Amino acid sequence: MADATASEDGTDMAGVEERQGGIGTLADEAAVGRAAEAVADGDAVVHGFANFYALTARGDAAVVERVNVMKGRPAGQVGSATTTPDRILSLFDWSLLPSVLPRQQVRSLVRELFALGPYGVRGPAAATVPDHLTSVQDGVRTVQVIAPGHACPSNAFLSAALERAGADLLFITSANRSRQLTGADHEPAHWRAAGVAADFGGEAGVRVLAHADEGTARARYPHHEPMSTSVLSFHRSPGHGPSGLPALTLERHGSLSADHTRSLAAVHGFALITERAGQRLTARVYGPRTPEAPSV
Repeated sequence: MADATASEDGTDMAGVEERQGGIGTLADEAAVGRAAEAVADGDAVVHGFANFYALTARGDAAVVERVNVMKGRPAGQVGSATTTPDRILSLFDWSLLPSVLPRQQVRSLVRELFALGPYGVRGPAAATVPDHLTSVQDGVRTVQVIAPGHACPSNAFLSAALERAGADLLFITSANRSRQLTGADHEPAHWRAAGVAADFGGEAGVRVLAHADEGTARARYPHHEPMSTSVLSFHRSPGHGPSGLPALTLERHGSLSADHTRSLAAVHGFALITERAGQRLTARVYGPRTPEAPSV
């Protein structure tokens, strides 16, 4: 049986625990509260996020820049936003939606995507979204919102962090070192806590909030691979599909397949254009001895 205190590369999970004041789990209310306070204080938290791990922090520019540098990214790289299910739609300016895209049908599709599991959507940014979490795409000021889906226990952590920070959104990024730092062709997001600890366990100002049981977390999302989310954009329409339906764009082909996204889009009256997404992301591969977060 694998030693749950050490990863395959020798990372001492107990040592990480000591440096970080404890690696809690999403099932531990006290640990969730401590992690939420850490976010409010300007620290970053790597936490279970649907069937993998993500890194969340306060959304102000100085914190975003610090996390970018820690990961090996350019300090000014634009970040993504995350929030709780009830706040997602408020991060977009729906008055700027292209006229060919019916507003209520887009909103309904977005709700269904997040009801199913983790996903990402890009649309016209609300005026309340800070500029460093937006980018101009096709002439439109946009925000990319990544959320874990309605069923994820991490929503309790996100809600607590938002309340303590007095905010409606947080900064989110993948839980991995940038390939610009490691030199690898691709650095997939982590889906095991031991891998997270190996990358970030020595970092000051970073806490870990693990899945209570990683196998259970993955089983909760049978349609999603354990990797960064797919991203659908609706800030513009690339035209119409072969069926004559107005089209949306798949910007990134991640955890939910393009075919599954296409079928959901069709139910809501949209075609899906996938050329921009390119090749599907790949999940991180671990060695046979890398432990999973234990059941609690």
